[in-house]
Order: sequence, then structure tokens, then C-alpha cells
Amino acid sequence: MNDVSVYGRTGCGDTQHTRQRLDSLGIGYDYIDLDKDAKAAEWVGELNGGKQKTPAVELEDLVLSVPSDAELDGALRSKGLMA
Repeated sequence: MNDVSVYGRTGCGDTQHTRQRLDSLGIGYDYIDLDKDAKAAEWVGELNGGKQKTPAVELEDLVLSVPSDAELDGALRSKGLMA
């Protein structure tokens, strides 16, 4: 199990971008496909006021919804996952 989890949809460009960003940084993550996990999809909807905004990136006790690269990088640094 990794310190980072990405909740998204395979056909979502923002999800793919976030996954590629993490891959390029060499940061391992767990990917949860919301098309295959109804409970996870419900949780993401609750986080976003009923909207299915993807990706949601969970870093321990912090959850980012559709983060920019700068937001993601800052969160990774704050958690000690990136220099």
C-alpha cells in the first residue's frame, strides 16, 4: 500500500495527467477506478458536494480534488514525499 491514492476514471484526462505526473516524479500510488468501485465513487461525490470531480488524490489525511501540478507538488512536499 502506498502513501498516495488516486481516485479517478480511465477516460478522464485530468486523472491521466495526475497519474502521469506522479509517474514522472517516481512516486508510487494506488489507483482506484471509480467505474469499478461504487463505494469509492460515492466517497468522491461526497467530497465534492455530490459532483464526480476527478481525480481525487489522497495523501494520508489530505485530499485534493482535481489538483494542479503546483498543488500536487506542494502537497507531496508537505508530506515529505517529494524533495
